[in-house]
Amino acid sequence: MSKYTAPSKELLEKVGGSDNISVVTHCATRMRFVLNDPEKADVKAIEDIDIVKGTFTQAGQFQVIIGNEVASFYNEFTKIAGVGDTSKEDVKEAAKQNMNFIQRLMAHLADIFTPIIPALVVGGLILGFRNVIGEIEMLENGTMTLAASSQFWSGLYDFLWLIAEAIFHFLPVAITWSISRKMGTTQVLGIILGLTLVSPQLLNAYGVAEATEIPVWDFGFFQIEMIGYQAQVIPAILAGFVLAYLEIWLRKIIPQVVSMIFVPFFALLPAVIIAHVVLGPIGWTIGSWISTVVYDGLTSAFGWLFAAVFGFAYAPLVITGLHHMTNAIDLQLMSEFNGTNLWPMIALSNIAQGSAVVAMIYLNRKDKKEQQVSIPAAISCYLGVTEPALFGINLRYLFPFIAGMTGSAVAAVISVGSGVMANSIGVGGIPGILSIQLPHMLMFAVAMVAAMVIPFILTIVLSRTKMGVDAYKRLGK
Repeated sequence: MSKYTAPSKELLEKVGGSDNISVVTHCATRMRFVLNDPEKADVKAIEDIDIVKGTFTQAGQFQVIIGNEVASFYNEFTKIAGVGDTSKEDVKEAAKQNMNFIQRLMAHLADIFTPIIPALVVGGLILGFRNVIGEIEMLENGTMTLAASSQFWSGLYDFLWLIAEAIFHFLPVAITWSISRKMGTTQVLGIILGLTLVSPQLLNAYGVAEATEIPVWDFGFFQIEMIGYQAQVIPAILAGFVLAYLEIWLRKIIPQVVSMIFVPFFALLPAVIIAHVVLGPIGWTIGSWISTVVYDGLTSAFGWLFAAVFGFAYAPLVITGLHHMTNAIDLQLMSEFNGTNLWPMIALSNIAQGSAVVAMIYLNRKDKKEQQVSIPAAISCYLGVTEPALFGINLRYLFPFIAGMTGSAVAAVISVGSGVMANSIGVGGIPGILSIQLPHMLMFAVAMVAAMVIPFILTIVLSRTKMGVDAYKRLGK
């Protein structure tokens, strides 16, 4: 008998038995269930199981924190429960049955951006390295950059732009590919559609404002402007979905024997035409409105208030999944204003929630079981991934969650009040400073200190108030 047999049987009973499990899989530390009836799960009893370090529900999934032994536990659990091996994508799709309309919309947005986030992070780091190489005057008594000091560094500075340009300027290609992948349609058609939005024969999006004349395709009785959509998010999303739904519809009506020929043709050609005639201009306008409203709001006389609200509310947005919409806004800001003042606040929120966890590590330093969750969660927060900290520690006690939100709000006001701008989305948390534009790095560092110190102190203070005492009693501490 395996050491996981008894806890597996107990967990199976407490989640409502095999009949209540729609699908189940696991990630690095957690079992991830989609339950037919989530009300049947006895959460308190599950958390009392020795091997379980916590539970939470997110995006329609009931997640049970096991720790590093989750893979072995999962194998034993599925054998006992009689449930088959299921991919994370299957779990995500099944979980959508437990979501409302807004949650499903955000889940779809997340599905689009999640596959391309690694590229965006790499792009942010590369722009950060270019900052260090070409912008910081660190030689000759602070008068010369590395790029100016030697041909090697100058060449590296230029070479790195090749990668950054491919990631950010050609972003529509990644978006249309990701939509095709998500919708189960022909991915290469998505790539081709994206390429038509950024083709070199088009007027580059960054040159439209200064152009004295817009080139056109002239069809005699009508013309189409030859405008590119480099770095544009919304035109790519709209075009990608048009292509996907056209292909899905055509598959249903065109006989299979000729579908390989006619489905790609009659899906791609109209999608490209619609993208350049209708969706591109509309998407550009919508994107410009959104980015202008956000940018003007953050740089107005009331920018500090906008920052305080966003900094305080970002962690709750993560809980609901609504935070995924900020990726699109950040990328739109970058295309319109050559940087984003929104993303620095996100990095600061990560740090603040991590610092609240560090305070809980200190307060509960004798609780070895909890530290198996809290220590990795704090590290994860400082590297930009907050879910383990939010659901594993901060929300369970609540007062560290509030302390983190408060510290995030103060740090956000410092960031926005001093005009901090990031070159791009990058690695969240502490490494995020690499993505900050050079003139703003010092003030971002000040905001980082606030995001570390305030939540730590406030968490300890709140632990001694009625809120903290009640939390400890509720959790049987």
